[in-house]
Amino acid sequence: MRSGPGNGRKLTVEEREELRQRLGRGETHACAAAAVGCSTRSIRRWQRRSGGLPVRRTPRAALRLSLAEREEISRSLRGGESYREVAARLRRAPSTVSREVRVHGGRRRYRAWQADRQAVRRLRRPKVAKLVHCPRLRAEVERRLGERWSPQQIAARLAVDYPEDAAMRVSHETIYQSLFIQARGALRLELARHLRTGRTHRRRRRPAEGRGHLLDMVLISARPADVADRAVPGHWEGDLVIGKAGHSAIGTLIERQTRFVMLVHLAHGRLAEHVRTALAAKILELPAQLRRSLTWDRGKEMAEHARFTVDTGVQVYFCDPHSPWQRGANENVNGLLRQYFPKGTDLSGYDASQLDAVAAELNARPRQTLGWLTPSEAFTRAVAMTG
Repeated sequence: MRSGPGNGRKLTVEEREELRQRLGRGETHACAAAAVGCSTRSIRRWQRRSGGLPVRRTPRAALRLSLAEREEISRSLRGGESYREVAARLRRAPSTVSREVRVHGGRRRYRAWQADRQAVRRLRRPKVAKLVHCPRLRAEVERRLGERWSPQQIAARLAVDYPEDAAMRVSHETIYQSLFIQARGALRLELARHLRTGRTHRRRRRPAEGRGHLLDMVLISARPADVADRAVPGHWEGDLVIGKAGHSAIGTLIERQTRFVMLVHLAHGRLAEHVRTALAAKILELPAQLRRSLTWDRGKEMAEHARFTVDTGVQVYFCDPHSPWQRGANENVNGLLRQYFPKGTDLSGYDASQLDAVAAELNARPRQTLGWLTPSEAFTRAVAMTG
């Protein structure tokens, strides 16, 4: 009779072989321990004594590219298509496609089967975190986190400061994981408090089915090409910035070409009727040629989008689930607004004139993407050209 889990008994030869097979198939320690009748501590002890962890393959997550998708990328590149065209057909971010091609040889040398084989090889687990076995890199990352640099700034700057030293390279995602997954033992948890969000763990995404579905949505895939490439002014992105306990909100509107910001005062609340009324009043302040379309996420506050379109003549397009890059300008501005309205702020205490003052300040900041013009200057030019 086998002893109960956690008693520290020695594993038999048969049990060790079964564990190798189960872990090699990708089972977790907990599942393998339950099947064999030992504790997870016994498995870890055996792995340490045997000189390392048995290599196992991690099941491919849905977020990772499949072999079929890589074959589609390869065919599309030979046909001369752009990354954005391929990404739109695969319903992936353009950055995902461009990074995939760049990492696996570039446009001319990309081959689907080679890329997939290399990707699967990199997925093998477990791995020792790079920040664990490279103390010099870890010290540099910790120093810059202490100076309130973001992980992305750290990763980019390391490549500039150490151009010839491959050991001094780390991705921003590795830094985040080392902060949020303390089992890796790479970075001290208290350093996470220096991040802009101040969070010490990743926020769990709410399942899409829990949000309900809006009726008669026109999806972003139906949006005209001149909206996607920002060729014509008058196309907007919108969202809500939520206040304390979800009881107040501010509407945000960002013009895609000029990054011009308008803030919408929601005096009566953030229900669909209130949002429709306030958005319509704000957008009708614009000249007709500068109110062409509005791209929004799938929040229930836009349940009255059809009536909004009738009232304003502005077609509303809805993003794909969990695709914030499809409203990239809006996401960026919402982050900037937290400098003025930190999380936990009761937004009902701000009136329309105060929101206009904040918008004016944002619109007076020069932007690199505009050639260091301000959004106000770029928007003024757009009005003059379309007038």
